[in-house]
Amino acid sequence: MTDPRQARPGATSRATLGKAADENFPVAPFFLPRAWRDDLMAVYGYARLVDDIGDGDLAPGGADARHLGVAPEHAEDRLALLDAFEADLHRVFDSTPRHPLLRALQPTVERCGLAPGPFLGLIAANRQDQVVGRYETYDDLLAYCALSANPVGRLVLGITGTETPERIRRSDEICTALQIVEHLQDVAEDLGRDRIYLPAEDLKRFHVTEDDLARPTAGASVRALIAFEAERARALLHAGVPLVGSVRGRLRLLLAGFTAGGLAALDAITDAGYDVLTGPPGPTKPSLLRRAGAVLLRARGEG
Repeated sequence: MTDPRQARPGATSRATLGKAADENFPVAPFFLPRAWRDDLMAVYGYARLVDDIGDGDLAPGGADARHLGVAPEHAEDRLALLDAFEADLHRVFDSTPRHPLLRALQPTVERCGLAPGPFLGLIAANRQDQVVGRYETYDDLLAYCALSANPVGRLVLGITGTETPERIRRSDEICTALQIVEHLQDVAEDLGRDRIYLPAEDLKRFHVTEDDLARPTAGASVRALIAFEAERARALLHAGVPLVGSVRGRLRLLLAGFTAGGLAALDAITDAGYDVLTGPPGPTKPSLLRRAGAVLLRARGEG
């Protein structure tokens, strides 16, 4: 029987997987074993697709809806698509899924013994996005990140067979930080979707209104708010570094890359004077390499 991962992906699936190049960190770098790269890209394809459904960013033409068995008249209904996607996810575990990206995920799930929970968490986060556009407290935002980001790190540990309670805890810190960094980069874009991932209590503390976030450039109060949230994310990334030190070999390089990607993105935000409203500040390759070296050096001391 042909391994589904070896099937030629359709144009829609290629477009989804191609977004990996836009992430703050390398998703499946060349130095990893081929099996790990395939498994990581399979998980990335799943996570990217569910986010694209939740954000209304699916490729035009309705191919994803057709794969999921959603009628044309409901092809723009995000909740209907998420329901169909969840039903297809369950087929990964008990039969044959319909969507090509979920068929590609099936051998990874079987080989690595991955459980449905993390995958369901990502769907739950995107359902939440359809009905919740504001977060009152930082704890509320952390609870959202537990659904939207932390499952990805847990899946990486599952793929590499390195899960322990302590590693999961550290992974959650890194993944939450990466999600917060992404929110900081995308303040303007998220506002265009009527979503604000900056806690309302912090907006009040820094005297920032939603109108301030809608301006073409950030004023002093917005910059101070972004700097505050950036330091929170930086602290979480540094707290997660012992995860990098707890593993060896190429996995250590991969996890250092994830962590360094977040730190390099924070460098870009800092270099932009915390003005994230003019466009998403992105990490540069030199900054990413510097940060990766620093993370590896610190991890060696804590490993």
